[in-house]
Amino acid sequence: MLAEFSIVPVGTGSSIGDRLAAVLNIVDKSGLPYRLNPMGTVIEGEWEETIGLIKKCRDELLKKEERVLISITIDDRKGKPNRIVEKVASIEMRLGRALKK
Repeated sequence: MLAEFSIVPVGTGSSIGDRLAAVLNIVDKSGLPYRLNPMGTVIEGEWEETIGLIKKCRDELLKKEERVLISITIDDRKGKPNRIVEKVASIEMRLGRALKK
């Protein structure tokens, strides 16, 4: 399963980089495959571990914040491992060239 999520602390001010760095530290240490992008993070894993990781990120922010907004998009497909890489590779194959990453 692929899950793209963005998590935003509310009421923190205009700079949230330190708080997001704490969240990405949790993602990085999880051992799950992930890709960071400017608007969120894509993680790959089974349902329980993926949702559990997002919950850990939420819990971390709620230690210091009163409110967080979380957006999650899930692509759950049976029997297709390594989709975090393969989905991009499939498009690149069709184009006949590498895309910017």
